[in-house]
Amino acid sequence: MKHRIVVLGAGYAGAYVAGTLARRLSPADTEITVVNAVPDFVQRLRLHQLAAGQEIAAPKLADVFVGTGIRLRLARVTAVDPERQIVAVAGGDELGYDTLLYALGSHGSDRGVPGVAEHAFDVATRPSALRLRERLDSLREGGEGGEGGEGENVLVVGDGLTGIETATEIAESRPGLSVTLVARGELGAQLSAGARGHLRQVCDRLGITVLEHTEVEAVEAARVLCADGVALASDATVWTAGFAVNTIAAAGGLEVTENGRIVVDRTMRSLSHPNVYAAGDSVYAIGDNGRPLPMSCASAGYTGRQATDAIVGRLTSCKIPNTKLEYAGNHISLGRQDGILQMVDDEGQAKPKYMGGWKAARIKAGIVRMSLWATAHPTFCVPKRKHHLAMAGLNASAQKAVA
Repeated sequence: MKHRIVVLGAGYAGAYVAGTLARRLSPADTEITVVNAVPDFVQRLRLHQLAAGQEIAAPKLADVFVGTGIRLRLARVTAVDPERQIVAVAGGDELGYDTLLYALGSHGSDRGVPGVAEHAFDVATRPSALRLRERLDSLREGGEGGEGGEGENVLVVGDGLTGIETATEIAESRPGLSVTLVARGELGAQLSAGARGHLRQVCDRLGITVLEHTEVEAVEAARVLCADGVALASDATVWTAGFAVNTIAAAGGLEVTENGRIVVDRTMRSLSHPNVYAAGDSVYAIGDNGRPLPMSCASAGYTGRQATDAIVGRLTSCKIPNTKLEYAGNHISLGRQDGILQMVDDEGQAKPKYMGGWKAARIKAGIVRMSLWATAHPTFCVPKRKHHLAMAGLNASAQKAVA
């Protein structure tokens, strides 16, 4: 009987792990199934560009996995039962597994603010980014080429990296709109003094109004209400003020943190259920600096590599290496012609030096292209001989017992 590996989610972490496992394990011994709700690989790092009006590739997962032997199941995951080793999907079907890789990622969070779900847009998924794009297309732009005067108002709520990238991208791509970035604290507080100054210069150059130390209490159809009583007119409110993970892991009985991320050991193996691994935004992993890794594409890469090595190592009775788990810094795009590379120290604090400008933008663009290429070419480095399971002669039940 083949060892059944099921991968939940085909984002940066899930697609990478599935493709690498298919490359490193023999199909004579293993059966890999990827479950994903949509048929495309979504470049989440570039959804703010899609919303701003740019064309962003979305490769078909069927094409990504062609020739790998991976089975693709297009379905929404509704539940995980780690005791029965079953995954339930929409429509009532169930999939059994021997090893599970949980990589369902994260989604936008309204943080309990009234009106966000009804009236705000976001860039957390491809459909929601396209809805924002359609809304931006409908707005009147002012200035040269418009009807004169100021363009209609776009409010971006949230001063994290997603909010900064979204506000600058929209302002650069649609200069006739009036863009405001609403920040709970100081703009770029996580950056060095020099990088903060560079960010402010870019906002000034792009005509972005920045409102610092502003708390949003409610979102309405045509305005945003702030804690200080100020009402901000808005023709399109973009909510980027937080992300949350799916509740499926917690509901299934896996050990999770207070915010629902799966608690794992150094090899990304669930502490409560040893045949479950996690990677990407869904996992609570402690980095080499002793701090939890942030939700990011870089963290997806590190945790994905560690989970892959652990799964292969345990199935083949090979030594499991400790892959690097680090938070080196932030790569921020500020439109297509500018950016910031900010490195951090072992405490996660910004180092004084940074890189800003065109070169930083090119490096960020290269990182994004590399991430897409590596995901879309899972067999680019095919070894001469695949690993065979050390337990190849055992049936599935016995394999689970010794895992």
